[in-house]
Amino acid sequence: MDNELKIKMYSFTLDCKDPYGLAEFYAALLEWEAVSIDEEYACVYPAGTKQGAYPCILFQRNSEYIPPVWPEEPETQQQMAHIDFAVNDMEKAVQFAIQCGAKVADQQFSSHWTVMFDPAGHPFCLCEMKSIIESDHFGLL
Repeated sequence: MDNELKIKMYSFTLDCKDPYGLAEFYAALLEWEAVSIDEEYACVYPAGTKQGAYPCILFQRNSEYIPPVWPEEPETQQQMAHIDFAVNDMEKAVQFAIQCGAKVADQQFSSHWTVMFDPAGHPFCLCEMKSIIESDHFGLL
């Protein structure tokens, strides 16, 4: 790679019908801050950093957004990506996510993670990773 070229992650973007509403959910879940950029975009970023801190989770209005079906079923809207969140206590994390507005997926395939849905229907996983969270290598808390 060219020494002058820089490529850095800017955001992980999720389509939805209500950008600020979904940003508020993730801000509550992660104890981050939410900001409405305009009617089309909102983002969340780690608390204590200045507005516009990157990388962030960005929410983009898509009036045609259709929630994915999980687990996948033929001829239905498929998920393209999901976010994994490391947790140190699965039971407490699941209950907190529910209080924030998430739902637990009906089907689960592991005892090491719990698949959940955000208010817009995007799947995300809570992953039991206490040793990683407590590691010096974990970037964002």
